[in-house]
Amino acid sequence: MTIDIIDLTDPDYADLSAVQLSMVRVAQGKKNEILAAAQREKDELRDQLIANNFARSSVMEYAEDRIDEEAQEQIAVVKEDLLYQLSYEALASEGNAQGPYRYPENPNYNLTPSQRFLVVRNYYMTVTDDPDARLQAYAMDSLAMSYLGEFYSTLYDLLASYC
Repeated sequence: MTIDIIDLTDPDYADLSAVQLSMVRVAQGKKNEILAAAQREKDELRDQLIANNFARSSVMEYAEDRIDEEAQEQIAVVKEDLLYQLSYEALASEGNAQGPYRYPENPNYNLTPSQRFLVVRNYYMTVTDDPDARLQAYAMDSLAMSYLGEFYSTLYDLLASYC
């Protein structure tokens, strides 16, 4: 897979963590899907115009330009989301005197409540594949209750929905 969603040099890619590299690959896959869908739409349009004897009209040029613009707008959204995720992951990988921020060993209290929710959710989603064990472990986690505050019950409901 050619990665061209963001411009990074080889040393920059080497500095990415496995999670960040995975984020880049997912975003690249989304970009490739957007471009493939745009190409399919242009092909269908061309077939329709040929069937109606409009193949050489300016309608095709205008429609293809519109399709390309929409695809580029969608790609821009994916790229912006990727850059946000990469910066958030970099923030979450920083640490303090106790080491890197990791829930529950060293929770990051500088995060917003919604970011804390994501960190704890990601932690529990990677701890085990068994949804019942995941929910039971979360229910016994007293740190999560104080760390998440009002988001504790939201995450509990989310984890319970997997059971």
